[in-house]
Amino acid sequence: MLGTVDEPARDHWFEDLADHLGGAYLRYSFTKGTEQEVGFLVDALGLEPGMRVLDVGCGPGRHAHALGRRGIEVHGVDISARFVELARRDAPDGVTFERLDARRLPFDAEFDAAISLCQGAFGLADGGPGADTPLDPDGVVLDGIAAALRPGAPLAVSAFSAYFQVQWLDAERGSFDAERGVNHERTEIRDEAGSVAEVDLWTTCFTPRELRLLATRSGLVVDHLWSVRPGEYGPNRPDLDHEELLLVGHRPA
Repeated sequence: MLGTVDEPARDHWFEDLADHLGGAYLRYSFTKGTEQEVGFLVDALGLEPGMRVLDVGCGPGRHAHALGRRGIEVHGVDISARFVELARRDAPDGVTFERLDARRLPFDAEFDAAISLCQGAFGLADGGPGADTPLDPDGVVLDGIAAALRPGAPLAVSAFSAYFQVQWLDAERGSFDAERGVNHERTEIRDEAGSVAEVDLWTTCFTPRELRLLATRSGLVVDHLWSVRPGEYGPNRPDLDHEELLLVGHRPA
């Protein structure tokens, strides 16, 4: 564990970005499909009131809050102290948050299900300063999620599609590292007051085959692998036209 919201150790580029965005994160269009996504996942994962779910890379807590309103207990973790602070505001009963680095998850068979959505942690671990390590940090995140699940428990993890990203690569705004599968983008973000900051984003992109292999290496069983986009989760076969992939699986009993 890197620390809590009261111990501001920092070693990931995303923290400065989150500090600037704050609550303005929830103004972006990709956050508007929360209810649809959660409704689909409740069915896909068989979630019921009273179950305990781990939300890895929870951001300001939008998915955790939506699950909590359905009577599901959620523990959300995020590397950004700013996002954890926002997530704790108006959290439903049974929904808690903690500042943790997803590369160092400490849980051992404690949860009935787990999610990591919208590149909240899985997919953001590689790239940026210090990315020359041979270690696969996204694989480490998946290992930690797998270990956090009780035997037989399901998980859902979303990731950017390498097919889509390469097809629509904007060379004027960034570049794609074909060796690492990491997309780098230089873009502008606005805080709650409209102040603009120019930032770098590094996002790992995956093929369906790679996600299956990673999940298997982490000891997980893959039940489904679908192409999705924010606010439009559904059982679509992998294709070239959707921005994201959604892996649904479980830890063997």
